[in-house]
Amino acid sequence: MNKILLIGLILFTGLFSSCKKWLDVQPESEIAEPVLFSTETGFMEAINGIYNKANGEDMYGKELTFGTPEALAQNYSMRDDGQDYRQTSLYNYEQKKFKERKDKIWAGLYSSIVNCNLVLTNVDARKDVFTGINYEIVKGEALGLRAYMHFDLLRLFAPSYLTGATAQGIPYATKYSKDPTPMSTVSGVIDSVIKDLEAAKILLKVDPIRSANYKVGYPTVRDTTKTTEEKSPLLFLQNRRHRMNYFAVCGTLARVYLYKNDKANALLNANEVIASNKFPWTSKADFEAFDESKKDRILYKELVFGWYIPSMAENIKSHWFQPGTNGLYLITDAADYIYEKLTSGAFDARYKYFISRSSTQSSAFYEIVKYRRNAIDEGVDANLHYLMAPAIRLSEMYYIGAEALFPTDPTRAYAYLNQVRSARQIDDKLPLGNEEEFTKELLKEVRKETLAEGQLFYMYKRLNRGIVGQTGAIIPASNKIFVLPLPNDEIVYGGR
Repeated sequence: MNKILLIGLILFTGLFSSCKKWLDVQPESEIAEPVLFSTETGFMEAINGIYNKANGEDMYGKELTFGTPEALAQNYSMRDDGQDYRQTSLYNYEQKKFKERKDKIWAGLYSSIVNCNLVLTNVDARKDVFTGINYEIVKGEALGLRAYMHFDLLRLFAPSYLTGATAQGIPYATKYSKDPTPMSTVSGVIDSVIKDLEAAKILLKVDPIRSANYKVGYPTVRDTTKTTEEKSPLLFLQNRRHRMNYFAVCGTLARVYLYKNDKANALLNANEVIASNKFPWTSKADFEAFDESKKDRILYKELVFGWYIPSMAENIKSHWFQPGTNGLYLITDAADYIYEKLTSGAFDARYKYFISRSSTQSSAFYEIVKYRRNAIDEGVDANLHYLMAPAIRLSEMYYIGAEALFPTDPTRAYAYLNQVRSARQIDDKLPLGNEEEFTKELLKEVRKETLAEGQLFYMYKRLNRGIVGQTGAIIPASNKIFVLPLPNDEIVYGGR
């Protein structure tokens, strides 16, 4: 390992270490930062370090994808305190294990934000070290990631825009500094997120993923007429959907604008992703393939952005979603209710392939198999694609578009919903209904689509709607549920 990369790794190890004050983070030495950012390669290593941190179990490698938000959304059945989430599903925010998890989420996201700021502090001053489009890619990704992570912090630890736009939110950290960052209001954070994302969108106009020659596909399919995602000679520019690419920024903007109830801009950005025709619906053959090496359960080509997490393969199989009822699963009544087995669910590909009916001597249940065996196993390609934690999907853009359209064009709104249902092999069309009927159908579709992906809880919160239990019981909307307590240190530190 050369000296520059070694110093870079030392620096980022120090930055990623746990600390009680999330801004009390400094380089290992005064020379580490200048040396790391003296070359283009150093900046690339720094950006890769942010993704590696985000892929950890405390963040998107588990907790923020199929951990805490899913338990809060009532998407799992559990025995006793299965996988330590039982009390979380009961909204016991005083439980020690819950506190530890949510504090690690807070610390991990802010640690990654600090590293984004470290890159952004140096990138303009060292613009001369970059070649080609790499300056725009590095800066655009750093801005996009900073915004994305602040937004998730806001969605967890502050009131929603609908219920508390002027309420105290979170700190929006834009400087690499040991000095405390003051709290911003919810609307202030939203405005800062949008500012960063709009700047990232401009920078990433040069993103290779926008090229007509960039075709998304499966890495195990080596036909260059079907996929060019690994064509670039520079590894840093390959597999753009594993990174904060141009369309990922558009998708995140669509999310954030909808959170702000700015439906026009939400629709504009969602439609930019849809109109790109870059992310094809998963074929029936890929969804249904009996041969594991030809199967795609996570709808890989539809991912606009995802976290590449090869290390979670074994935990998926043997721990979190293990066979039986010791892990996270769905009781039969819950699975049948969520996927509407008595009506459209009988044909729904998500019902047939995201979950799998099983039983013990005493009961029947459904295992969650959405992520199962998505890794290389015993030298055999176990699936068509890389092991990914989905972050933004094509289908979400249709859901955002539908919600944004409904007030002015309910017919088109339902057409967007029905497009996703058709892609999931449901032929019957939802009939037009009033706003309440539409919202209920939208929530049901999002739940079916994003099971074990960590998004449904945020939608309940954004709309200030009661959380629907596994068999239909409603848990009333309340900030006591929707707003996670800040870490104890930050309550003192932030005056909240």
